Amino acid sequence: MLEDRSVSGRLFNVFNITLLGIIALLTILPFLHVVAASFTTSAELAARRFVLIPTVWSLDAYRYIFSTDTIMKAMGVSIFVTVAGTLWSMFMTTLMAYGLSRRDLLGRGKIQFLIIFTMLFNGGMIPTFLIVQQTGLMNSLAALIIPVSINAFNMIILRSFFQNVPTSLEESAKIDGCNDFGILFRIVLPISKPALATISLFYAVTYWNTYMHAILYISDSAKWPVQVLLRQIVVLASGLNYDGGEYTDIPPPEQTVKMATIVVATIPILIVYPFLQKYFAKGALLGSVKG
Repeated sequence: MLEDRSVSGRLFNVFNITLLGIIALLTILPFLHVVAASFTTSAELAARRFVLIPTVWSLDAYRYIFSTDTIMKAMGVSIFVTVAGTLWSMFMTTLMAYGLSRRDLLGRGKIQFLIIFTMLFNGGMIPTFLIVQQTGLMNSLAALIIPVSINAFNMIILRSFFQNVPTSLEESAKIDGCNDFGILFRIVLPISKPALATISLFYAVTYWNTYMHAILYISDSAKWPVQVLLRQIVVLASGLNYDGGEYTDIPPPEQTVKMATIVVATIPILIVYPFLQKYFAKGALLGSVKG
């Protein structure tokens, strides 16, 4: 009986490893194709369509996108929006989450209901646009940050994590003379690094992928984030006329330029993720399951 279980267990492990390996391969192949296609020639990409190892290596696509400083400006805008937006959102989300985690907060249930309500219903694109316009945020980088300062889902996860902090720690801090802000910044936040890292990653990815808000609120091409510039290059590479930007005087690029731009736009967030990945599962699960 033990031998049968051992054999069946090994077969199950082999099946699992094989299945997960196939899924992982299917997941990574498109990305490898994009990277390889960005280093090949347009002729080879047109002939083979799917490239994993180029037969002819070429840097023409990267020479094209770096032929002006447009891509670097867009990268600078995206980095600024991502860093500033993540810090601002974490500050606002942390304050609200900690306040709502206190069970003695007056009106706590009603406030939480209103927050959860926004996850199901919201004002929509046009009312939001009118608010941004009337508050004077149009054509400013603040328009990419302030309207999305707090994400309700992220706030609920962080609030649930704060609720799991032992009350004895807070009571000890109060006895030592700490006020609410002292408890938050000296006691709660230092032991909440997994949750903070997880929510920071959520916000950073959201800000880095900012696209629709930039299209709606930013008309100055010098303030476009890299995702909007990527759209412009893709439109040009498709042979369509696009009115704007510094690339309009250059002949439309080929498919390789699309791939190279995707690689350039993806690398920064890929560099950040490994440093936060170890906190990701722990922070998300502690905040969602125990809450």
